[in-house]
Amino acid sequence: MPFSPELIIYGVIFIAVLALVEGVYLTVFGRSISLNSRVNRRLEMLDKGTKRAEVLEQLRKEMQQHGKVRSIPLYSMLASKAQKAAIAFTPKQLMMMMAGVTVFAFIGLTIGTNTGLLMTVIISIMMGVGGIYFWVSMKAGKRLSMIEEQLPDAIELMVRSLRVGHPFSSAIQIVSREVEDPLATEFGVIADESAYGRDVGEALKDMAERLDMQDLRFLAVAVTIQQQSGGNLAEILAGLSKVIRARFRLFRRVKAITAEAKWSGKFLSGFPVAALIFINLSDPHYYDEVQTHSLFIPACITVGLFLAANLFVMRILTDIKV
Repeated sequence: MPFSPELIIYGVIFIAVLALVEGVYLTVFGRSISLNSRVNRRLEMLDKGTKRAEVLEQLRKEMQQHGKVRSIPLYSMLASKAQKAAIAFTPKQLMMMMAGVTVFAFIGLTIGTNTGLLMTVIISIMMGVGGIYFWVSMKAGKRLSMIEEQLPDAIELMVRSLRVGHPFSSAIQIVSREVEDPLATEFGVIADESAYGRDVGEALKDMAERLDMQDLRFLAVAVTIQQQSGGNLAEILAGLSKVIRARFRLFRRVKAITAEAKWSGKFLSGFPVAALIFINLSDPHYYDEVQTHSLFIPACITVGLFLAANLFVMRILTDIKV
């Protein structure tokens, strides 16, 4: 059972798939859409001369388009994460990207490996669908993490704005100008919707449900209650900011405490695989005597299932809700 260099080729092609998707995305929509960009995308679009109504329509389309196509069987796996990531690709374009990277992977596997046609097709589809899913998941996770970190500062900025006499709609507008993306564009859309007559509390609730973030739900509820019953909104938001910061610190503490268990599970599942690769590289004929045994394949499948079960169980044990 010698180690096959084709495994390395599979990994290289998968990484190339991710790089290709990211490159096409940034080429089509520009560097400002990157999460690493310090440019507020909404303000950049306005600065280029695009009308405010057109900017609002474009951003709302990007934020909501993926949530409307959950009924498509293949795309339903991506819809929720693509909506959270606000992927600018339309659902049709994203599925075309799946097909494109599948063809790219098929060509790469055909040239670089000696795998049979059927297996090449299966692996290519897995790379095409899996690569897009991994890319979208990565985008969604990074974007939500950034919003969670930005939110307390944004609320405190609104509190200071309210205390100097600005109305709440102006406070949201200030946040959309002063903070960085991705939160700036989200609040900019709310500010524009408010300017065109939509209720601010309703817009905040819609954003919270779309991003599925508990802290944003707290903000939407606080604003809605204040609109209906009155009270000092600045004091309410100041208290909310403290609660969010406390939850964030607790979340980081839980993450630090469970990090050892998570990496232990990954190590215990990865070590046998690494040992297998090392043994085959150092002695390619080490398993020759047992390969013909009737229990060899079932034993390999059983070990693989146990390793996968270990990761699954450790993930459940360390998934602590804050």
